[in-house]
Amino acid sequence: MIIKGKAHKFGDDVNTDDIISAKYLVTTNEKELGSHCMEAIAPDFVKKINVGDIMVAGKNFGCGSSREHAPVAIKGCGISAVLAKSFAGIFFRNAINVGLPFLEIENPEEISEGDDLEIDLSSGVIRNITKNKSYKTEAFPKFLQEIVEKGGLLNYVKSKKGK
Repeated sequence: MIIKGKAHKFGDDVNTDDIISAKYLVTTNEKELGSHCMEAIAPDFVKKINVGDIMVAGKNFGCGSSREHAPVAIKGCGISAVLAKSFAGIFFRNAINVGLPFLEIENPEEISEGDDLEIDLSSGVIRNITKNKSYKTEAFPKFLQEIVEKGGLLNYVKSKKGK
């Protein structure tokens, strides 16, 4: 699976309240949550997104409260993947459940806001097309790629049950 898009940069310790404020947790609607994604720390963020773009952050992305709404909001605003130096464990699990791919990257600081990126989930290769650089990371396991392609764990299980 290949993902292409522009980079949108954030720093370390982006927490789930930064991703989606608790006041919006009255809905699970992906588009509604996406319309408020990151507004606590970047009020114009969703206006800059083109569907397929990629979020890039530092260490401990997704720390804080355990809420599935955070990766849902990221998907809902059009982000297709998240790259970070490291992820909080609970975000890791919730992202899989909703079908949002994420990869750890050793040097996210080498990527600039607006760089064109390409991610090959099968090989774990991240290309910065703007800077003509490549980064190798751990490939996204095949079964997780299948969950992402189905749109999340629930859809994945439904597709398996139907066989």
